[in-house]
Amino acid sequence: MPEVNLEELPGVGPATADKLQEAGFDSFQSLAVASPSELSNTADVGESTSADIVRAARDAADIGGFETGSTVLERRNEIGKLTWHIDEVDDLLGGGIETQSITEVYGEFGSGKSQVTHQMAVNVQLPQEVGGLHGSAIFVDSEDTFRPERIDDMVRGLPDEAIDATLDDREIEGSATDEEAVDELIDDILDKIHVAKAFNSNHQMLLAEKAKELASEHEDSEYPVRLLAIDSLTAHFRAEYVGRGQLADRQQKLNKHLHDLDKVGNLYNAAVVVTNQVASNPDSFFGDPTQPIGGNILGHKSTFRIYLRKSKGDKRIVRLVDAPNLADGEAVMRVQGDGLKPE
Repeated sequence: MPEVNLEELPGVGPATADKLQEAGFDSFQSLAVASPSELSNTADVGESTSADIVRAARDAADIGGFETGSTVLERRNEIGKLTWHIDEVDDLLGGGIETQSITEVYGEFGSGKSQVTHQMAVNVQLPQEVGGLHGSAIFVDSEDTFRPERIDDMVRGLPDEAIDATLDDREIEGSATDEEAVDELIDDILDKIHVAKAFNSNHQMLLAEKAKELASEHEDSEYPVRLLAIDSLTAHFRAEYVGRGQLADRQQKLNKHLHDLDKVGNLYNAAVVVTNQVASNPDSFFGDPTQPIGGNILGHKSTFRIYLRKSKGDKRIVRLVDAPNLADGEAVMRVQGDGLKPE
């Protein structure tokens, strides 16, 4: 990230600039997308001064004004598509998982949600010509699901052309049939997955802020952060806020958490993939009684909602429930020992 002088903003002297940087506001863009109250609370800056700083940062970063549809279309061309390497699913999603968006994957236990986050942590590191984003991944683990051994399996299960292209891209001598080269590639891929275990909902929210700092540190590196995966988004919130009396508090905290995740995706052109638990509706007499946790807060904030449903054996139904520019539909995949595979 190019160096910026925050003291150019009105009301920002050396001491205030230090406070802002310590709070993670190290660019005009990060200040521009913050609210005055957020700035005041986290950086210990007065409310009126915070409003002036945010307003000036928006002018400096050229954020917050109107623009034409053509400009929006041009900017959307920068959005990356992270492939599943399953043609039927990629077609359903319009090419794959979008960056600068939150993609929610929900389903009952054993439906393959964690398998999706592991597979995306591998696929995001592939070169763009074979469906990757040539980036690193951040994995926030709230259910003790992350397994490096599973990453090993999935790398070995990639198509030979994807392995060969990735080996060439990382200047590792060998091919997909060379065991030593593949072992070296697996080590390199694991090194580019930043994992943190969330112990409770507050810690999980703190890790979202740390993820933003990590993405900022790697923005100009060879492998910038292109994926932020949370598995699972709602587990801690569901366990800690029990009963209708605490529902409003839970939803308020979940809403803030989602906005923090969205900032990482938008500021650093990263795909945000969150898994979500489900509950059964006992009042449902017809159809599927499965409902995602999180209510309307999560439903509105998720750009794409994907429902994973078990079928026979290792077969899974991938249903696109909601998307702003795609039709609802279903695709079929298999969860196998070497990763997610086509039907």
